[in-house]
Amino acid sequence: MNAALCRGRRGDGDKSVRIGFARGLRWSLHGLAVLALAGFFAAFLPLLAATAAAAPATGPTVKLRTITTTHEVHGLSSKEAARAYPVHLRAVVTYFDPKVGTNRTGLFVHDSTGSIFVWLDRGIFDSLPAGSLVDLRGVSGAGEFAPIVAQPQIKVIGFEGLPANPPRPTLTQLLTGVEDGQWVEVEGVVHSIAEDEGHISLQLTMADGVISVLMQKEPGADSSHLVDARVRIRGNAGPLFDNSRTQMIGVRIQCPSLSAVSIVEPPPNDPFKLPVIPIDRLLQWDVAPLLAHRVHVQGRVTLQWPGSMVCLRDAQQGICAQTDQGTPLRDGEAIDMAGFASAEGSAPVLTDAVFKSGGAGAAAPVPAVPVTAEKALKGGYESQLIQIDGKLISRDLASADTTLLLTSGKSIVAAVLPQGLGGPEATAWKNGSVLRIKGICSVQLDVKKSGLEIGTAVPKTFRVLMRSPADVVVLQKPSWWTPVHAVVLLTLALAVTLAVLAWVMVLRRRIRESEERFRHVAQHDALTGLATRLVLQDRLTVALEAAKRHHNGLALLMLDIDRFKDINDMSGHHAGDEVLRVTAERMVQAVRKSDTVARMGGDEFVVLLPDLIDPRAAESIAAKLVTMLSAPVPFAGRELAVSVSIGVRTASPGELDPDVLLRNADAALYLAKAQGRNCFEVFFIGMTKA
Repeated sequence: MNAALCRGRRGDGDKSVRIGFARGLRWSLHGLAVLALAGFFAAFLPLLAATAAAAPATGPTVKLRTITTTHEVHGLSSKEAARAYPVHLRAVVTYFDPKVGTNRTGLFVHDSTGSIFVWLDRGIFDSLPAGSLVDLRGVSGAGEFAPIVAQPQIKVIGFEGLPANPPRPTLTQLLTGVEDGQWVEVEGVVHSIAEDEGHISLQLTMADGVISVLMQKEPGADSSHLVDARVRIRGNAGPLFDNSRTQMIGVRIQCPSLSAVSIVEPPPNDPFKLPVIPIDRLLQWDVAPLLAHRVHVQGRVTLQWPGSMVCLRDAQQGICAQTDQGTPLRDGEAIDMAGFASAEGSAPVLTDAVFKSGGAGAAAPVPAVPVTAEKALKGGYESQLIQIDGKLISRDLASADTTLLLTSGKSIVAAVLPQGLGGPEATAWKNGSVLRIKGICSVQLDVKKSGLEIGTAVPKTFRVLMRSPADVVVLQKPSWWTPVHAVVLLTLALAVTLAVLAWVMVLRRRIRESEERFRHVAQHDALTGLATRLVLQDRLTVALEAAKRHHNGLALLMLDIDRFKDINDMSGHHAGDEVLRVTAERMVQAVRKSDTVARMGGDEFVVLLPDLIDPRAAESIAAKLVTMLSAPVPFAGRELAVSVSIGVRTASPGELDPDVLLRNADAALYLAKAQGRNCFEVFFIGMTKA
């Protein structure tokens, strides 16, 4: 039994040993597994961390903060504004325009920190009175010039009225753009008023320049009493900008209504009861304090272009006035005229003028003063009715007006008869005729820009503004001995043989070809066939005057072939000549027949675009030219790579200095080259050429 018991205990012990061994082995395996995993993570964790850092974030985006002031929205950069920050404003409506765009409405709102522009879909509000207090929720947007609020939800919660005590920046400050969209007050004298179905537009002359004011037109509102009044106007400073480049090119005040206009100094009840000022004293020191307002002059009519210009003369001097009044006047009729005086060249002019007949007496036409071209260019005849003789050499077919070019002494004189005032007589004026022209003398000055005589103006060219075909008298018809008549006489004299007749016909053809060649060589570049610099200058002057009369604009495109010297150096001058010739052909194909393409010299060209209603059309043409002229030019079995740079300068009717316009276009061309070439740049205020 004991032995049995002992065997039984020994068996239990072996079992315990086996169980303990198994347990130890199992724990050992667990430990090894843990150590192995620890080693794995120790080895690969840095690699996993690096991979995770390099991989793009896929987690939730950061929530943008909500902006609660107009100042903070307006202070965003364009890039930040485009992120669509949530915006929640409590603000006052200062301007609402239901007709900003085809599908959109625009408004400005103002809180204690400033103002901001808001885009609103059409149809949500037909009207939103200025002064309304609103709760506005939307998102920030980059806008077309500066940050705005887009996608707004607007709830009118009361009426608070327009903000009081706005800042009063100068026009110079407004043109910097720092006051973009802000509620401001400006002061000046109203020069003109224009209205359409929903708006009133004022031209306000401030102390440092002229600014346009746009306001909503209220039913029954009468703004005519504001002309010549000194006023203070409150509104938002709205930028005028280039749609394609989002660059500010001007500024205007957007005023909610006439209620935001206060009269500081009312206009005279009757401008024709103001003291009469002799024309020769208008720009003198003693009269200077009066020139902020309209002045009153009297005289007899010397020219009328209906709805555009009236010229008159008193006992001493003449003056021309820009006017929209179309009341017909008789030559020599005595009239009273009131307008705003300024200088154009060396002569006084009136703008935004009105006139009335000085009485029912008989008209006494003003006699024309006989002058020569040399005397007219010495000065003293500006805005005077003159008479000048000259030989008709050609007509400017690029002008919409009838423009005759005559030689008088050593000068070429342009005589202009506006479109609509001509008649069948104009077709009877033949080249070679000696004509006597009557009309108003208009002198263009050349102002010294450097040297000891800086600011000195000297006459450069002049033209005669005619009133009707009756202002042209043919003194001498072209000589009867013309190539045609010579052929007739030779044909009669030598009709005995066909050979002689054939020779006469050949002679006739050669004479005609010589005349055409002479005329073409005088006005066109020999290599490209384009107009010369002199022709361009004359057509630019004519286009600027037409722009002023017709209230439209024009543009100059100055073009330069990129790296043209490299083409000459590497491929030879014949290759360079071929590039110039092909470039000229492509330019002519790309523009209108009424446009002028001129070669200024070397590889520099200028395109004149007259009668331009929309300035953006000039940029479209410039972009078209950059594309067309970048096509390779075939030469000697290979293709020459070509590109161009273009400077664009658009001009409004008030910008009438051709030299300045050409320099501005050249500055824009210089910037296009600095930007990498093969592009165009548009001139803007402040651009200078390094």
